[in-house]
Amino acid sequence: MSTVPIESRLVSAGCGNPTTIASIQEGSTVVDLGSGGGIDAFLASERVGPAGKVYGIDATPEMIDRATRIARENGYRNVEFRLGMIEDIPLEPDVADLVISNCVINLSPDKRLVFEEAFRILKPGGRLAVSDVVLLRPLPPELVSDMRAWSACLSGAMPKEGYIELIRSVGFERVEVVSEAVYSDGQLRPSIADPDSSVDLSDLAASCAVTAFKPAP
Repeated sequence: MSTVPIESRLVSAGCGNPTTIASIQEGSTVVDLGSGGGIDAFLASERVGPAGKVYGIDATPEMIDRATRIARENGYRNVEFRLGMIEDIPLEPDVADLVISNCVINLSPDKRLVFEEAFRILKPGGRLAVSDVVLLRPLPPELVSDMRAWSACLSGAMPKEGYIELIRSVGFERVEVVSEAVYSDGQLRPSIADPDSSVDLSDLAASCAVTAFKPAP
């Protein structure tokens, strides 16, 4: 992490580090969905090397401008940030060896479309590696419309089993939960609109690292 520009670290809001589970190869092409300030894109760029390429995709113009400036000021010549929705990735089919994402897919209202797009841009045999928040039990009713909890990546989260099945259903194979960290009530309470609420948040959600592959020919 010390190699990543501090400005990218200060605006990072991930729930894991997908680059550590991705087995990034030198010379490969990586796409980061929801790249924000660029922290994971910059980590990936060091591993792909000068012969590789990293694309960061984000829907917020201000974050694209920020990440592009940070890349320019810090000499990241193999990273390019593109404005776009992760449900409609601005890249051609079969361009990526690896698609990563860090605590962003849970924010999408159409997660199936995100995974379909990830599948589309991956080369045959390419890999998906994501860290995301998933639910371990049903979301308490009072949190369903809690916008603070949604923006904190909680209310938009899917049940873990449904998340895994959704990845399989769009065509991915060898889907594997690599790691899982369960959040405590105390960790989640600042994420809801009424922290003094009596709602029980213990064992409600976890940060889950998942890998999967697009079938090879």
